[in-house]
Formats: sequence, C-alpha cells, structure tokens
Amino acid sequence: ERQQVLVEWNDTAAEFPADTCIHHAFEQQVARTPDAPALGFEDSWLSYRELDARSNQLAHHLRSLGVGPEVRVGLAAERSLELVVGLFAILKAGGAYVPLDPSYPRERLEGMLEDARPAVLLAQPALLARLPEAPGASVVHLALNDESLRGLPTHPPTSLSTSDTLAYVLFTSGSTGRPKGVQVPHRTVSNFFSGMDSFVLRPEHRVWLAVTRLSFDISVLELLWTLARGFRVVLQPETLSPSWLPQAVRLHSVTHLQCTPSLARALLLDSDSADALRSLQQMLVGGEALSAELARELRLRVPSVLNMYGPTETTVWSSCFPVPAHPSALIPLGRPISNTSLYVLDSHLLPLPLGVAGELFIGGAGVVRGYLSRPELTAERFLPDPFSSSPGARLYRTGDKARRLADGSLEFLGRLDFQVKVRGFRIELGEIETTLELHPLVRQAVVVARED
Repeated sequence: ERQQVLVEWNDTAAEFPADTCIHHAFEQQVARTPDAPALGFEDSWLSYRELDARSNQLAHHLRSLGVGPEVRVGLAAERSLELVVGLFAILKAGGAYVPLDPSYPRERLEGMLEDARPAVLLAQPALLARLPEAPGASVVHLALNDESLRGLPTHPPTSLSTSDTLAYVLFTSGSTGRPKGVQVPHRTVSNFFSGMDSFVLRPEHRVWLAVTRLSFDISVLELLWTLARGFRVVLQPETLSPSWLPQAVRLHSVTHLQCTPSLARALLLDSDSADALRSLQQMLVGGEALSAELARELRLRVPSVLNMYGPTETTVWSSCFPVPAHPSALIPLGRPISNTSLYVLDSHLLPLPLGVAGELFIGGAGVVRGYLSRPELTAERFLPDPFSSSPGARLYRTGDKARRLADGSLEFLGRLDFQVKVRGFRIELGEIETTLELHPLVRQAVVVARED
C-alpha cells in the first residue's frame, strides 16, 4: 500500500521542454501561424505577428532601462490588448512581471510595491493616479499606439533568460495581514504548459474567452498557454452586467472557458445559457469546490468538463479530474498532472492509508522558489521532499485536508487553517482580523466565512 500511495499513483514522469521559457514557446507559435488572429478585445484584433512585433518593440525599450533576468517589473493594466503586449514584453526583456491590480486598496498596493521593489512600473496612463509611488522605479506608459516605440526593432531582443529565471511574482492573501509574493520561474511554467497539453482539447477551431484578472494565476493558462498553443483569445472587458458571459460566448463562438464554480453557476442561471453554451467544447472549473449537482448540470451542456485543483505555490493547476457524463455524488480532485506528486501525510510527514484524512502536500516540477523576501515563511511551507530521489526536491504544504479514494484520486475535505475561498478568491481570515484590530475601538476580532 505504501508503494501504491507514494509511487504508483504518483507515476507522472514525462518529458517536457525544461530549457524553454514562456516567451520562447510563444515565439515558436508565431513562427507557425504568423497571420492567424491571436488576441481580440472589443472590436480590435492583433495577429500573432502583430502581437509579437509590438511586444518586441516594448521589450527593447524595457531592456534599455535595465530590465533583464531577476529584474521585477510592476504591471498595472485593465484587460486590454496592451495588457498582453506588456506581459510578453516584460518576459522577452528577461524580466519578471508583478501584477498590480488597480482595484486593490491603496494600502495593499503599497505593501506589494514595498516587497517587490520593481525597477520599472509599466502602467496604462489612466491608472497611474490610482497607484502608490514606486520608489526608484522608472515609469513607462503602456499604450498600444505609442509613437515613441515606432522606430524600435520588431524582432525579439537577444534572450538573456534561462528556465531558472524568475517569470512572475503573484501576491496572495497573507495570514499576518500582509500579502505574500509567490516567486515562479520559467521552468515550473514550462512543466505546467506540458501538463495542460494532456487535458485541454485543441480542435482546429479554438476560441478561448479570457475572463480572469491578471492577479490570479489562472490567467497564466488563459493568456500565456493559449497563445503558445495557437488559440484565438478573446479578452472579456471589465463589466458588471450579469448577462455578459452568455452573450460573449455566443458572440465569439467560444470553445473554451475557464472559471470558478460560482461563475459557472451564474452562467447556467441565464435563461439563454443552453443556446449560449452550444459552441463550448470544454470548461475548466477550479478555484473552489465543485459540487456534484453543478458538475451534472455542466456535463449536460458541455462535452468536456475538467475539475482543476492547485495552489499558486505549485504553478496554477496540480491535478485534474475529467468529469464523466454521469458523475457520482463526489467530484474528486483527480490525479496529478505530469511530473507532479500528491501526498496525504500525517503530522509527522508520514504517508496515510486509503480513506484516512490528512494534510495534502505537493511535490514535483511545479513547486516554485518560495515567497519573496519571506525566508521564514518559505521554510515553513516548502519542505525537503523525503520521497524524492532528485537532489533539492521540495514539498509544498498546502494546508488542505484530503484523503485518498480507492481509485487513487483525492477527496478535498476543507482547510486545516483559516484560509477560505469566496467565489474563487483566496482569503486569509487573519488578514481581515489584523486590519480590523488596527481600529482604535476594536480590541479583538474574529472573522468567519458564512455560506447562508
């Protein structure tokens, strides 16, 4: 049984381009389909060639400002064509992007900038007034038709990145009241890309509707993997209209959609959803628990539904469960993706038998560097992997409670700490409690997430 839970069910070894960076994979796709539509926003489209050329021009400019390996660049942009141009430009210059969501409170952004210390702040001009100052950072305006870039080369700058170079830093909620920056190198993303190749359908006609903000790591799949795999990506504008999702799916004949169960349920509640979903061939659902009832409803309308699981610290998704046509009363987390190991361990880090609940640990090629400027927290959450023969291998302690089912898949049983998910948003209740206790009239605070 030990052999089964440790080895057989984690037998996921697979070849992947370990020396390839994110932007290299995109450039390879540009060479394959230069004139195909790549990215659309409202009524504007960029072909793969145009997206590459504009990203290259901006990359040359960023390189002239000193952007290169291990240099962090703050990126503040609403969903737009400029957003994706900025993403690839930072990566092509050799830097690492740090999303700065303009909808965040100013105090939160200040903490993120203090930790990230970006050398450059790349932002849409209209957003600069909403951002705190970034001491020592050069400010670059992010505009699609920037005349100052017209004379710069449209070919990629000489690549300085390796697969071990930092690709991005994403800030997640922190239990102490301070967000923590997760450092993700190119190598772990490259493995994730290969892992998704095994699960995501790639028909000849493929349109992906991107609905996620850049501050969430599933945007890595929506905006980077898709464009490295020849999808036509439609960026959904920021909107509060409840009917926007079925309208967008219908308008663009969308074939692929990734969202939280909460958003999927909202889509089903729309009176025209049956018609809107007709073009959908696959839905990836994750970020919070997927109920059997919702899974059944989705499978009645969509040929392929994937239940995804994974924390930011192990590079987007770590496991996948293809939902059958007639799902049972339990939707498990599924099996690990390629080069990934899932372990259910007790408090002594010893493996637990089938059906016994313990903490879920994740190992393999998706485990990231750790937290930015937080060595104590990194040491607490990233541990040496006692089950791996690879030098320096580590396990990430998820804080999720789980147990093994008879077929080797995993059942999610909740959290072991005070982290909760609200509509897919990862929230540490301690962060809210810390903020409340800063008020002079509040001596003590306890926060709970209510479902009613």
